[in-house]
Amino acid sequence: MSDLTRMTATEIAGLVAGGETSAVEVTRAHLDRIAAVDDRVHAFLHVDSEGALAAAAKVDERRAAGEELGPLAGVPVAVKDVLTTKGVPTTVGSKILEGWRPPYDSTIVQRLRDAGTVMLGKTNMDEFAMGSSTEYSAYGPTHNPWDLDRIPGGSGGGSAAALAAYEAPLAIGSDTGGSIRQPGAVTGTVGAKPTYGGTSRYGLVAFSSSLDTPGPCARTVLDAALLHQVIGGHDPRDSTSIPQPVPDVVAAAKLGATGGLTGVKLGIVKELTGEGAEPGVMAAFRESVDALAKLGADIVEVSCPHFKYALPAYYLIAPSECSSNLARFDGVRFGLRVGDDGNRSLEEVMSLTREAGFGPEVKRRIMLGTYALSSGYYDAYYGQAQKVRTLITRDFTAAFEQVDALISPTTPFVAFPIGARTSDPYQMYLADLFTIPTNLYGGPGISVPCGLSDGLPVGLQIMAPTMADDRMYRVAAALESVVGTFTPPAL
Repeated sequence: MSDLTRMTATEIAGLVAGGETSAVEVTRAHLDRIAAVDDRVHAFLHVDSEGALAAAAKVDERRAAGEELGPLAGVPVAVKDVLTTKGVPTTVGSKILEGWRPPYDSTIVQRLRDAGTVMLGKTNMDEFAMGSSTEYSAYGPTHNPWDLDRIPGGSGGGSAAALAAYEAPLAIGSDTGGSIRQPGAVTGTVGAKPTYGGTSRYGLVAFSSSLDTPGPCARTVLDAALLHQVIGGHDPRDSTSIPQPVPDVVAAAKLGATGGLTGVKLGIVKELTGEGAEPGVMAAFRESVDALAKLGADIVEVSCPHFKYALPAYYLIAPSECSSNLARFDGVRFGLRVGDDGNRSLEEVMSLTREAGFGPEVKRRIMLGTYALSSGYYDAYYGQAQKVRTLITRDFTAAFEQVDALISPTTPFVAFPIGARTSDPYQMYLADLFTIPTNLYGGPGISVPCGLSDGLPVGLQIMAPTMADDRMYRVAAALESVVGTFTPPAL
């Protein structure tokens, strides 16, 4: 049998269901892979070997008893450390939650367990999901398996790097401004942001509540669709959850892989293909557009004029919501507590705890958000940003009256060297320039590998209307069928 760690999730599930291998054997292979390479990649913050093997053994017991297994039963999955996991450390990449073991599972994790997937552990991330490179983790950066001196994207670089390094066939991320799609693009993997409200935020440690969206990461479009189907759907514990079933994303992925794109109209977003993108990125994007046309798609250019204001609007809305959400980390109820020696006031303990527990990027965004929400500035900053958000939503609505889906490069550039942009926050923020509009709108988006530039992966982004996630999977699978997947140099 070929190396289990190189197989897709679909292939692994088929072998386990057919009794050709065991879930325990699959899990051990991936745990061995993590032990062999993760000291160089640093994709994981915590590996739950004991829990993973126990979960795998249960899958094998169910198969031996003749029970029908789900489509991903026995398949290992890595989970971004932003989702609570009962009894397993959840740090959100921050010192302020170091060692915290939640007393409950998030809805996403519970659905993964119910589906028989095997959770390997928790992946590294920018602290509280604030970053575009996974350099802002309190526990050190993750390295891109394509070039260990480069970033794997952020904030979910750990999940994407685990896939690219063959440490896991599936992973879970969260996308607030591009944190699933951008890491997918720069690591040559698939990352999908579902419709906001299409996946539950219950148990997702909040950064920006009106934007945060958990979603699937994989090495193939079909694997991502299968994972999406497992984790998606209404959750009464999440007040923003949409009370509708998940569109049949798996059928859409299968149709795209075999049926082409005849009758599908795709719009190239004029504002996301102009200045700012590297020549190599645009060259790979144009080649992919030609491939989509050959598959039968009708390609037109559309204008979304307010997309150019998405970046400044996002960096008012997201920090404002973050300053409110992170107020709960006060050193009193849970997590880190500094200076509580009986001689200091509650306010002093809170101040010392937040000073020691939060990193520089988190502090920067808390201060930005607090200022934007302060008396006399709310209408001038936060209020104006929300008006821009409405205009961006109108741009999407108008565009989707003309086309079935929108396409653009996922990121303006390929993975940059570690340390190259940490001294210039604005240059770091530009990494999410093309992904942020979708978050402000609330619709789904997916990044699929579309080529290489100077030997590094380039991603193509497909955006669809809200609750039309199946459209993006069809287009992504069709492109994958002609472009193929990409394999990083051996570690």
